[in-house]
Amino acid sequence: MTSVRVLLLSGSTRTGSTNTAALRAAAASATDGVTPVLLDLLRTLPPFSPDDDRDPLPPDVARLRAEVAAADAVLVCTPEYAGALPGSFKNLLDWLVGGGEADGKPVAWLDVAAPGRGSGARAELATVLGYLGTHVVEEACVSVHVPRDALGEDGEVADPALRAELGAVVGTLAELVGQDRAGTSQTAS
Repeated sequence: MTSVRVLLLSGSTRTGSTNTAALRAAAASATDGVTPVLLDLLRTLPPFSPDDDRDPLPPDVARLRAEVAAADAVLVCTPEYAGALPGSFKNLLDWLVGGGEADGKPVAWLDVAAPGRGSGARAELATVLGYLGTHVVEEACVSVHVPRDALGEDGEVADPALRAELGAVVGTLAELVGQDRAGTSQTAS
């Protein structure tokens, strides 16, 4: 089986973000056959403007679109701010609307918020992913609570069992995408 490239996108700009730490743990604990790529561009993407959505694209926008195009799947982990997606993450998603790289792309979300929290961000994310034309892989969308005290002094998820659980999220998405890719190639034969 060829490796499945999974792009990991955090919706947080916070230095000690549990969302970003969860994605780093997922990447570090990913199973064989998965190539996780954590992309950190939220702080450097320019504000979206339709006037700038043309060649030559701003460098970080071009990098974002190239990474999405190269990915077999995307895993999003974002906090909720004021009942919705953080503005900086919505900006990232806005830059993907005009490019078409996300069209048909398998996408899943990982929610690390406390139980009962984050529903506004998930609902808004679902709406935006629909506009992008992505294929949301519902079976790979999960909640794994990562409390702030689960992070060690180094900012990483310290609990080995929690790290393994986060790695399994990426593995599940990659497995489902790999199965879909295998089924598609057999159908085409």
